[in-house]
Amino acid sequence: MNYQKMTAPCGLDCFNCQMWLASKDDNLRKTISENYGIPYNMAVCKGCRAHGGQIPFLGMKEPCNVYKCITAKGVEICSDCDEFPCDHLHPYADKAGMVPHNTKVFNLCLIKKMGLESWAEDKAAQVKKTYFGGVFKL
Repeated sequence: MNYQKMTAPCGLDCFNCQMWLASKDDNLRKTISENYGIPYNMAVCKGCRAHGGQIPFLGMKEPCNVYKCITAKGVEICSDCDEFPCDHLHPYADKAGMVPHNTKVFNLCLIKKMGLESWAEDKAAQVKKTYFGGVFKL
């Protein structure tokens, strides 16, 4: 798998996303379509890089700010930027229990520390699993 292509510039692991997995699993695609009210033909994603920074099922009319930024700066991933971290990566609380956007900066730090391939193969799935099912520790 091409992890560079399947990791969003903001650090989201597209290769573990249900919408991407639905591209290979018709039952999952049908379930997503029914549960979220997304038309079956739209209940799939190829990763934001493949869509030019736009996610079709979200109805985006232009690329997200992170995608615009990395394109303008000529970097592949936010952790390679001299200004990392920045406000484009702010952990918004909106839908935080459903959408793992709060993991972006943590993932980017791990990518910087471990390298993209090692993070993708050894850590990304665990980050998502912990995010959705882990116990909060103080």
